[in-house]
Amino acid sequence: MARRNRTPASPLPQRDGVDAVRVRLPADPGGRFETVGEHLAARYGPAAGVERIEEMVREGRFVTAEGRPITRATPYAPGLHLWFHRDVPRERPVPFPVGVVHRDERLVVADKPHFLATTPRGGHVRETALARLRRDLGLPSLQPAHRLDRLTAGLVLFVARPADRGAYQRLFAERRVRKEYEAVAAYDPALPLPRTVRSRIEKERGVLRAYEVPGAPPNSETLIELAALGGGLAGYRLVPATGRTHQLRVHMSALGLPLLHDPLYARDARPDRSAPDEAGEDYRRPLQLLARRLEFTDPLTGEEHRFTSGLRLAHWPGR
Repeated sequence: MARRNRTPASPLPQRDGVDAVRVRLPADPGGRFETVGEHLAARYGPAAGVERIEEMVREGRFVTAEGRPITRATPYAPGLHLWFHRDVPRERPVPFPVGVVHRDERLVVADKPHFLATTPRGGHVRETALARLRRDLGLPSLQPAHRLDRLTAGLVLFVARPADRGAYQRLFAERRVRKEYEAVAAYDPALPLPRTVRSRIEKERGVLRAYEVPGAPPNSETLIELAALGGGLAGYRLVPATGRTHQLRVHMSALGLPLLHDPLYARDARPDRSAPDEAGEDYRRPLQLLARRLEFTDPLTGEEHRFTSGLRLAHWPGR
């Protein structure tokens, strides 16, 4: 059996806890590109501007596995690996700390605050839980075993050693992690609880809102229990058996109980709205959804883990 070629290590160090971007040049049928720069301009020019990409080439921002900058004359070579640090957008600081619930030589269990993305994506780069933890804990190899929505607070499992990451990711992929959430929404005395909700949830690329497909075979399942009452609101315990995007928010909204301060699935949310206005986000009105507990058997040691968030939902009844 032929051995797969291993991806070379990045020649560029992290910046503020953020890895350099890796690019592998594809096959170029028909000889469309004579130089690497022409390919980069065609690939990234529509988003960043062709002039900006050409400027980055002149500045030596794109380097090979050996750390050598390409030039305007570097010939196109299929399969060539390049790295570069992208221009970081100006980010609005998220004024909440990332807590650490547990740390050992293998794992970091973080308490992610509302409004902070788990990993760099789009306009969120330095203001992410991963970048902050890498910087604050001095763990440049730290990687997430799973992800939590930016607007959701609570527990996220990170892996300190790259060789261990796959074992912990498989726990989530194979549904061997018990996750328990707390949520606040309106109370409907006519709705029998507890109940298990099953439906098919789909999400289109580039659109933040997910949706249910009536009558289709289910791909999501959530147990919903009433946990607290008071002040016209209810506290719910949500136990998902699957991990579809926005699953808990979609299931609660479908029951007529959208989560408090949910900008996407509230009753008055615009159906054509693809994303909330982040510039206008009110940090005093966080989505009332918290990843409260994580339980699993450690795949490397056999140890039983049970982690509980130290965060609390501000509108939990009686709190």
